[in-house]
Amino acid sequence: MKIKILGTRGEIKVSAPKHSNHSGILADGKIMFDVGEKKFLSLDPKYIFITHLHPDHAFFVRNWEKFDRPFYAPEKYELAGNGQVFNKKINIESCKITSIPTIHSIKVKSQGYLIEKNQKRILYTGDLIWIDKKYHKLLKDLDLVITEASFYQTGGVVRKSRDGRIFGHTGVPNLTKLFSGFTKKIIFVHFGSWAYKNMRETRHAISELGKTYGVDAILGYDGLELNL
Repeated sequence: MKIKILGTRGEIKVSAPKHSNHSGILADGKIMFDVGEKKFLSLDPKYIFITHLHPDHAFFVRNWEKFDRPFYAPEKYELAGNGQVFNKKINIESCKITSIPTIHSIKVKSQGYLIEKNQKRILYTGDLIWIDKKYHKLLKDLDLVITEASFYQTGGVVRKSRDGRIFGHTGVPNLTKLFSGFTKKIIFVHFGSWAYKNMRETRHAISELGKTYGVDAILGYDGLELNL
């Protein structure tokens, strides 16, 4: 399975070379997960899966832009009637794709995607605080996790609504600890402003954190290609 990282910038203004595009990855040149930039469509994906309807993952919601391509998402988007609600499993292009609900926002639904092909298993999470334990059985023996890095500090930034629901982003240490139980390789994307102060130091910090938990923790960048 071939994976290309298309974008690694979170919903922030700061930018840097190789870290300027908003979220998106491409599997086998045909299946796109998140489309944070309109220019990603020039790659002509046959299938599009959205983790959640925030603009840095679905560019067309930023200015209520009409989006006329078929896509899958956790919920309907009223200005794009061609979107299908996807909350199950599907087989396309020799890949099996399974949706895994995530905890992130109280305004939009969110989910990650388990991508399986030729006995290789990749998890792309989108943004999250946590994945409910009842879904952890789906995460066993992952070859790769691609997850977010909005906040480096332990705990991240997590808030609670008046009715007790949590929302936000957990910290990179929390995610490293969580996924170290399911994989030996994690690629971090969706960087917050903390990472842009010094990308060399950011890369080192992530690598060292991985060593603490016994995983290969990698700083992703726009254009990074992998062949599993």
